This record gives sequence, structure tokens and C-alpha cells, in this order.
Amino acid sequence: MITNQRLFFYCNFLLPKKEWLLALMMLLFSANQMSAQGKAISGVVTSAQDKLPLPGVNIMIKGTKTVTTTGFDGEYSIKASQGDVLVFSFIGFQNQEITVGNQSKIDLALGEDTNKLNEVVVVGYGTQKKADLTGSIGVVDMEAAKKTVTYDPAKMLQGQVAGVTVQSSGEPGGFVNVKIRGINSFTNNNPLFVIDGMIVSNPNDFAPGDIESMQVLKDASAAAIYGVQGANGVVIITTKKGKSGKLDIKYKSLVGFQNVAKTWDVTDRVGYQKITSAAEQNAGLGIAPGNDPNSPSYIKNVDTNWQKEAFKTGLVQNHSLTFSGGAETLGYNLNTDYFKNTSYLNSPQDYERYSMNLNLYGKKGKFKYGSKIGYTKSGKENFNEYNGGESAIVDLLGAVPTMPVYDSKRLGGYGGTDNLTQRAISMNVIGYNNLITNNGQRSRFIGDIWGELEIIKGLKYKLDLSYDRLDFQNRKFIPPSDLGWYYITTNDEASLDVDNGNQQRTFVNNLLTYEITLDKHKIDALGGWIQERNDYYRHWSRGVGYTPGEISQIQYADATSAGEYKNTLTNISYLSRLNYSYDDRYFITGNFRQDKTSLFSEDNNTANFYSFSGAWKLSNEKFIHLPDWFNTIKLRGGYGELGNNTLGVYAYSPTINAFAGYDFNNTLAPGTTVVSAIDPNVHWEKTATSNVAVELGFLDNDLQITAEYYQKKSTDLLIGVPLPYSTGAFPASITTNAGAVKNSGFEFTATYNNNHHEFKYNISANLGTLKNEVLQIGLDGNPIYGAASKTEVGRSIGELYTYQVAGIFQNAADLASSPTQTNAGVGDLKFADLNGDGQITDADRKFMGVTIPKYSYGINFGANYKNWDFSMFWQGSGGNKVFNGLYRNLMTEQYGNHSVDALNYWTPTNTNTNVPRPIIGDPNGNARDSDRFIESGDYIKLQTLEIGYSIPMPKDLFIQRAKVYVNGQNLWIISKYKGYDPDFNYNDGLFSRGYDAGSFPNPRTISLGVEVTF
Repeated sequence: MITNQRLFFYCNFLLPKKEWLLALMMLLFSANQMSAQGKAISGVVTSAQDKLPLPGVNIMIKGTKTVTTTGFDGEYSIKASQGDVLVFSFIGFQNQEITVGNQSKIDLALGEDTNKLNEVVVVGYGTQKKADLTGSIGVVDMEAAKKTVTYDPAKMLQGQVAGVTVQSSGEPGGFVNVKIRGINSFTNNNPLFVIDGMIVSNPNDFAPGDIESMQVLKDASAAAIYGVQGANGVVIITTKKGKSGKLDIKYKSLVGFQNVAKTWDVTDRVGYQKITSAAEQNAGLGIAPGNDPNSPSYIKNVDTNWQKEAFKTGLVQNHSLTFSGGAETLGYNLNTDYFKNTSYLNSPQDYERYSMNLNLYGKKGKFKYGSKIGYTKSGKENFNEYNGGESAIVDLLGAVPTMPVYDSKRLGGYGGTDNLTQRAISMNVIGYNNLITNNGQRSRFIGDIWGELEIIKGLKYKLDLSYDRLDFQNRKFIPPSDLGWYYITTNDEASLDVDNGNQQRTFVNNLLTYEITLDKHKIDALGGWIQERNDYYRHWSRGVGYTPGEISQIQYADATSAGEYKNTLTNISYLSRLNYSYDDRYFITGNFRQDKTSLFSEDNNTANFYSFSGAWKLSNEKFIHLPDWFNTIKLRGGYGELGNNTLGVYAYSPTINAFAGYDFNNTLAPGTTVVSAIDPNVHWEKTATSNVAVELGFLDNDLQITAEYYQKKSTDLLIGVPLPYSTGAFPASITTNAGAVKNSGFEFTATYNNNHHEFKYNISANLGTLKNEVLQIGLDGNPIYGAASKTEVGRSIGELYTYQVAGIFQNAADLASSPTQTNAGVGDLKFADLNGDGQITDADRKFMGVTIPKYSYGINFGANYKNWDFSMFWQGSGGNKVFNGLYRNLMTEQYGNHSVDALNYWTPTNTNTNVPRPIIGDPNGNARDSDRFIESGDYIKLQTLEIGYSIPMPKDLFIQRAKVYVNGQNLWIISKYKGYDPDFNYNDGLFSRGYDAGSFPNPRTISLGVEVTF
């Protein structure tokens, strides 16, 4: 190499020479200077997973302050010398170091950071590194959760987080039931949902595909920041935000087909007529003409298989288009989504939703800002119930096979039964749901705008304003029709109900945060003041009296009525949080929130909630020496108190009738009477939680294990206490704080990621146990009875409580020698005399098992090899009992249809059976609540299975990435349950639990999908 000194010497002696020599020397001088400053290194940084460019990657020369970032296309350029080490870093990806050699171009594919401890998670009003958490927060694996085809983000939680149980049904647009760590209240146990910082009542108006992350706050140390609204846990959902970079367009499309995987074995015409005729003869009745072969009215040409006629192939489809990009001053993410699900039942019931979500984010100096605009419009055609609370599935299974689906002779064109011919009151579910128009329309607008200013270093003020408006309209028209005996709607009974209104919710959040690091001390503080207002308005109209074919509008009804209702709720909250850590070893978190609400009287409208928690990273202690394969030991624990304010508006104020009168000696005297009795001292419910946990990491934290114990004790629960009828109150009860319940259990999670080879895979599993115990019911401890259940102090809520079958009376001697059983006869069920008083009464019922699962679990497995990916998800629960109400209905042996099991009914020549004799009226109560209808609720289900292929794309093509996949859902279930599915969602009446009264079965779904990035 030529030095500067030598160049100076050559210039002095060669100056008289040719000019080109001077030019050569100057060129050599420049080259020497460039060599001293380094050379330009350029390249492109992409994601190793999807091969897409990564904008915003930091590239730094190690040990210096020289740094640059990648641009829109992942391209970068930096000057470096041979031997320099380039450090590539990007959030969510593993850091990589490359030593500069002779090359001038370095392309790099960054792999995802599989160490979940480095993950930043969203907590209440902020974010925190997962490794530093002191509270119990479950982080949902969104890559696995999004493979669940659903309209509701809540469904995606099923089996993904320990301690979280989810139940749903196959009804399009139906409600999804979520419980976090058990049942804490006698009124409301639904968790709080927070989407992009906005508190929402439920998440079903939001597109699951637009979600970036989900966290579940399970204990008070994590959820206390939400105060009175966080007693049942909090689910925080964050949607995708815009990032600096070029315009990125993504299109996703999915089309799936649904059907009922399992059907009930019910009797055909011959079996039905056999059982029903025997029941009539045993009751001393003549055989119904329609079932009597000797009658001219005998039905032999109708044999309807109602499940075959009703169940069809349903369709589910979901299409979304996303635009994202922008610059540092303004990034954007716009998602448009369309979802539709048509029912697998032969009726117009379906669910359809259009949604749009726009997130904006920017930064200018010390000022950050952003906004969110979302709009959803959805429509749902509802299933219809003739009797309130009676499921269409119950009516479908009970429909007699001698009733045709269609009958042109009847008004409406659908079949029905005849009281003289068949004597069967049987609902034509297909006809009823096709004749009635029953739809609900929802439109929802949410808007949020915020700005954050860094006043001085570390001190930030944030103002966040949000508005949430829901408009709804429900319309139900029942036209005149003839669906047979009992199900005839006359012109006078034909009706139209129109119900519409709106809900508005506004928040003003004032938040002040301060972060400071002093040597090994790190402090993060939050203080805030929040105002909330809720407005509700509803108007309803009813018209009665329509002729066939008449226009279904209120003005054409023979008689009309209407009403309206409105209310306003206000809340003011003060909140604070302090996080302190020392040397990445010791962590302490404290939360405090004060809530004030208009729900309660002035004397009781304020409550304080708090929590504190701590963590200790033992693995960071110098005195602890772990082997190389053992990386992390962390202990954490916490305690806190939360609240629950599920109470009717103005429920602390009694209602009276000032125009009541009373007859005194045939003279009406004016007076006033109480309409509803109210406890003026009613106040917040309280839930105290405590938990301890250990977190372990092995093999460079590729293997992570967490074990945790928790306990939740809820007191001052709101409950209706009976009152004497002499009070005049209706209902004859008063709501007061007189209940208590405790939940406790263990939770275990384990994850393993192997991304070090071409074949990459990951496994995660979670298990949660739950023990529920009632500590107090009312003022006197009287138990509460539900559907085949009883709730009493010292036991779980809603335990099954029934009679126990002891056999069948085989003869008159057996009947005479047994305890007295009113109206029993030979061939009837014999029930156990549990109290030994010689007679069968209500006192002979016993507890038959808990209805709340003792454990629930989920297992995820995913793998990638070259362009192929594969995943499957198993989920289940167990330790609980289920009362099969559907089976009971099919075993009553009356005029409805029967289970094929009933064909083995008792006769003098068929005594080796557990099925009693059929008899109309069931005088012995063979169909009473008993253990013959109780089954195990244990199940394990292959919830999802997906295989995908990423199509290789040329670099210069306008399509950057394309993937096709096939997805299966609810594919296989292992269970002894006789019904459609032990994972049912029906009658979550708290005290009536585990009772399958006709939940719509979860369908098997096979979907084809495509994802394209432009």
C-alpha cells in the first residue's frame, strides 16, 4: 500500500514529467483516503419466514455510533471497513452479526425471535417486556389462534390460554361464552374486552384477521388497573398498525363448507308408532288412529327423517383486503373485511358482516399521535322459538316421523300434526323458521384519537378521546299460518315486533407517564384520570292482526302499541401504577384505581381497588450457577382486589305506585304501594386474588415452562333474597350483597421452539385446573335450585342434583316390598330411598357431580419445511358431568319422537333392560331428573388442522408472496357423550349449568384459503 509520505516524495521528483503521472498520483491518493474511511456495503434484509423485505431494520457497526436503517424495500447502505462487525436488529427478530470481508454486498434473511421472553406485550394502559412481568398475563399465539375460522375473536381464545374456558355453538353469529379462572359472580362473569385501548362490551363486531396480538389479564395484579370492570379478567386486543415503508397490499380469501358431523339415532315411523302405541295401551287408552294399522286414518306413507331434511351443507366465507405503509410522520393500516356464514339448517338463518378498520400512527419530534376509525355493519337472521327458551334443536329431534315437511293444504305450505289423528303436538321446525321473518341489524362506529407529548425526557402526557356508537334494529314478523295442532297462528294472533335503538359510549383518558433509569434502578410510573359516559335508548312498536299476504308493517296492523326507554350512566376513575426494577433481578409493581359511578347511591358509589406484585429473576443472581442448558429461573407472586358493578340502572332506588288503592268496606281508598323492593345500601362486589408462579427456561430459552397457583375469593356478591309476599314487591325478592364464592387452581404452560434447522417446529401446551366453592348464599344460606341442579354453601355452583335409579319394578311383589313411590307400576323405574324414610320424595335427591370442568387444556403443534407448513390444535376439558336434556326428551316415551334406545322398553317378556315401560302421562315420573341422563363431560377435540404451501415467486413479479392452504375445524372428537357435542353453549344461567337443552351443534368445517401479498 502506498503511504502519504511516499506520494509526497514522488510528486516532488516527478512533477516535470508528463501530466498524466500527476493525475495517477492523485487517483492513488484518493483511493488511499477511501481505504482509510471504509467502503460502501449494501444489500437487502428480508424475513426468513416469508421472504418479504423488512423496512426499518437497524444496521450498526459494532462498537461505534455508525448506524443506518433499511428503506421501503429492505435496502440499506453503510460504509464499513474490512473486519468491522455489522449488527442487524429488528423487533420480533433475532439479532445477527456479520463480519465484513472483501464483499461489498451483504443480503440477509432475519429469523423470527423465538425467545418469547423478549416479546413486548400490551398491558393495561401501556406495554411491558414479557420477561419483566410480575402479574399473570396469558399471551395468545396469534399464528395458531387465527387458524380458527370464526366471526368472533373471543372464539379464538379456546384452548389457547391456561385458565380460560370458551364455549360456543354452531349458530351463525351466536354468542361466545368466555370465562377466566372460574365463576366469580351470581350475575355476570363475562370478561372485559379492550381493543386498541378502547373498552368494549363484546368483540364480535371486529374482524379477527386484523388482530395483531391478544393478551389475557388473569389476576388482580395485572387487571387492577381496570378497577371495577376487571373482576372477571381482561382480554386486551391490539389490531395491526401502519409501519414505515412502501405500500403493502395483502389479500386473504377463505371459503369453507360446514355440516353436522354427528346425528342422533331416533326412531323412524315404525319405531315411533310402536313405542307410542304401547304407551297409550299401558295408560288404558286407545291407539291414535294415525298409528293404528286397523284404522282408515293409519299413516304409512309418511316417514320423515327430520335431521336429514333439516341439515344441509352450510357455507362460510371470509375475504379481506389490507393496505399498509407510510412514513415516520404518518403510518397507516387499512383493513376491509367481509364475513358470511349461512346455516347448516334448512332455513334462512345466517350471519353477514362488513367491516372496516383504519389505524393511523405518526411521530414528529417529541410528539406522537394516532387515531382509529372502525365501522361495522352486520345482519343476522335469528332462529325462532315458539316457547321462550325452547331450542329449535329440541323441536327438531322431537318432531314425529308421521308429520310431513310440506303440505300444500295447510296455510303456509308446511306440514303439521292433527290432534285427532296423531294426538301429537309436534313442531315443524323447518316450516316455522322459513315462515317467520326474524332479523337483527347492527351498525357500529368507533373512533379514537390520541396525542402524546414528551414534556421533558422520560415524562409524557397523553390525551386519548374515544367514541363508540352501536345502532340496532330487530324485526320479527309472525304471519298467519297452520303448522298443525297447537301451532296455528290466526289472523288475530299474527304479529309484528320492531325494536330499535342505540348505545353510545365515550371516554376521555388523561394519562401521565414517567420513565427513568438511574444506574441499575429503573422506574416506570403512570397516573391517570378517566371520564366515561354511557347513553342507551330503545324504542319498540308492536302490531297485532294481519291477514295472509298483507304487508308486514306496523300501520297495517289491527292494533298497535309502542314504548320507549332511555338511561345514562357516568363513571369517573383515577388510576396509578408504579413499576420498579433493580439490576434486572428484582421487580415490583403496584396498582391503584378509584372508581366512582352513578349506578349506586352517593353513599356507596365510590370504591378503591389495588394490587401489588413482585418478581425475582434468580437466574440473574451471581451466587446462583446454572448449567449452560438451564437459562432462566423466575419467581413471581401478587395480591389484589377488584370489583364488579353488574347492577340494573337506578337499582338502588325503590319503585312505587302512587296511584294504588285498596278496598275498605266496599270503598276504594287511595294509597301508595311498593312495586319493587330495593336495598338502598347495595354496593360493589369485590374479588380478592392471590397467586404465585415459577417460570423456567432451558436450552437458550427455546423450552419455557410456567407453573402457577391462584386463588380468587369474591364477596358481597349481588343476589336476590326472597321476601314475604306481604311486602307487595314484585318480584318477591330484593337484590342485596349477600353472596360469596371462591375459585382456586393450578395452571401449567410449556412451549418449545426449534428453529435451528431447515425443518422448524414448535409445540405448546397448557393445562388449567379449577375448584369452585360457594361460601355464602343470601342471609340464611338457603340453597338455590336450577335445572337438575342445586347450589349450596360448601359446594360448587350448579352441581347436578337428581334422583338415583335403583332398577325397574319387575312384578307386584317387588313393587309392594319397595319404598312407597307414588303412582308407580310394574315396569316403572325404581328410585333409591337415600334418606331411608320408606318413601320416595324430593329429599331422596343427591348431588351427582360438578358441572364446571375441573380441568381444561390445549395443545398446539406447528411445523415448517421449505415452502410447506403444517399445524394442528387439540383442545378439551374434563372432570365434569353433563345432564343430557336432549336425551331425556327422547326417552320420555310420550307423543314426541323417541331415541332408538327406547325400543328396548320393559315388557313382561323383556325384563333385562334399563328402559322403563312407556306410558302416556308418565304417572311415576320416569323422566324426572335422575342419573340415567347424566353423562361424563370429558372430551378431547381436534379443533383445527391446516396444511399450507407458499408458492415460490420471481423477484421482479408484482406478487411478493402467495400461499394456499386447506383448513379443517372440529374434525374429530373423542367423547362418550351421546349428544351432538359435549362442548355446548346453552343455558349459562350460572345456577343451571351443564344442562344440554339443545345447543346448536358445532359444525365440521373444511375450508380452502389463499393469501397474497402485493
